[in-house]
Amino acid sequence: MALATIIWDVNPEAFSIGFITVRWYGLLYAMGFLLGITILGKIFKRENCPEDWADKVFIYMVLAVVIGARLGHVFFYAWDYYKDNLLEIVMIWHGGLASHGGAIAMLIAAWIFSKKVSKKSFLWLGDRLFIPSAMVAGLIRIGNLMNSEIYGHATDLPWGFVFVRDGGTMPMHPTQIYEALAYFALFAFMMYLYWVKDAQKREGLLTGVGFTGIFVARFFIEFVKNNQEAFEDDLMLNMGQYLSIPFIAIGIWLIIRALRSNKI
Repeated sequence: MALATIIWDVNPEAFSIGFITVRWYGLLYAMGFLLGITILGKIFKRENCPEDWADKVFIYMVLAVVIGARLGHVFFYAWDYYKDNLLEIVMIWHGGLASHGGAIAMLIAAWIFSKKVSKKSFLWLGDRLFIPSAMVAGLIRIGNLMNSEIYGHATDLPWGFVFVRDGGTMPMHPTQIYEALAYFALFAFMMYLYWVKDAQKREGLLTGVGFTGIFVARFFIEFVKNNQEAFEDDLMLNMGQYLSIPFIAIGIWLIIRALRSNKI
């Protein structure tokens, strides 16, 4: 038994107004997007981009992340259930979002935005979009913490959390915090690269750093995280790790490509 543990019994509901209940998860999700679009707006302003680009990116990304994360959960983790309950796919309020699906949808939305709006390369937008995205990812993981979900294996480390609202009695790895800290650190590093080192001048470098940083952290933290679905118990790696590998490979390739490029 751990020498000290943290009893986590936080109400996932932040507040209620009449019959409307606002949950911490949704609040942090929204806060992340609002802060993210504010940061992206400052980046666009620095580069003399049209004022409405940030608002348009916001619409593209919100729709992409919500739809993509939902479809990712459906097809990557729970198709055996949803194939017989197709109408429930749209019931997002029942829970079930997958970050890898959101990431794929973000890439598609960024490509469409680049073709239809900015008329710049996909990597040009990626180099700027990934900076606030790391911060948003961290806030979403804090939302998971407030929901007492997506936590890790039992641990005797002194910072283990007992998630009593999920029926827990033993301290568990607070993997939501591990991921959030990793993403916040990545956000700070990418802000430094952009604002101080002008890393965006090497096209694809920040996109590569974003891919690599987010999904390397995800890959290794998954080793102490509980599997989301039973079928993962029979796999050598879990689904989150398998889905992270191609993103890591793309990220490393983009970093090498950018550093070898003579275009600055």
